[in-house]
Amino acid sequence: MNSFTIKDLENLSGIKAHTLRIWEQRYHFLKPHRTETNIRYYTNEELKIILNISLLNKYGFKISHIDKMSEEDINENILKLNYQDAKQERIVNELIQHMVELNSRAFEKTLTSYIGEHGIEKTITQVIFKYMEKIGVLWLTNHINPAQEHLVTNIIRQKLIVGIEGTDSSISINKTVLLFLPESEYHELGLLFMYYLLKKKGVDAIYLGCNVPLADVAYVVKVKKPDYLYCHITRPASNFNFDKFMGFISKNLSETPCIISGLLAQNYEKKIHSPIIFKRNIQDVMSFIYNL
Repeated sequence: MNSFTIKDLENLSGIKAHTLRIWEQRYHFLKPHRTETNIRYYTNEELKIILNISLLNKYGFKISHIDKMSEEDINENILKLNYQDAKQERIVNELIQHMVELNSRAFEKTLTSYIGEHGIEKTITQVIFKYMEKIGVLWLTNHINPAQEHLVTNIIRQKLIVGIEGTDSSISINKTVLLFLPESEYHELGLLFMYYLLKKKGVDAIYLGCNVPLADVAYVVKVKKPDYLYCHITRPASNFNFDKFMGFISKNLSETPCIISGLLAQNYEKKIHSPIIFKRNIQDVMSFIYNL
């Protein structure tokens, strides 16, 4: 059983913690547990409930109406939602639920089904990336068990690699992008996602992978002279120094623009210096690729 904070529920559902507290007081569907020091925490079951309720509420159902529904009624109404965005969000929520339950078979079945209906590219952009954005916060706060993380990342990694291997762009763009993750960063799903999109665009993408020493990056830059460096940094080890990493790039690789996306870029508030460029959301990332 997982233990989630009210902030976790806010990040995963999009419902503000203040609103969740009001719902707890007024309605019956959400019943948090309490630690010995009276701090709220929520189990897998509460997470599942709030994901379903937030989805129905977002697409027009009143909370007072939802509160009177049985679990079967809630599930039935979710399946009836016809908005495309609602369908995508339902799939993302299902993946989160399968993850916390360690249900690898259901997780892979859900992904495979969506790929069969919409193709790998739409699955990546509409489902996988949004799923990764949501659970990335749990990675940072260590509210995902390592077993859960390995289970889902390996399945997604397999799907991404299949998509990459099957990509054959009919166009070719005279640009080279060097993709890597710095030492102590092993979460490569975001980088694989970029590799796929760049190959699809016809860009010459050089993929170095994860945990790459900066001296090795500098050597490849010297030999291959890429137009851009690209990192997607999610959750490096505790000994990783983001400022030191960017300082090395600014000092030693100043001639090559370095694009950084991921959770560290999203949350960084200090001034950044050339040649570092942050892409803080999927829209920024897609815009970068479109304008190559």
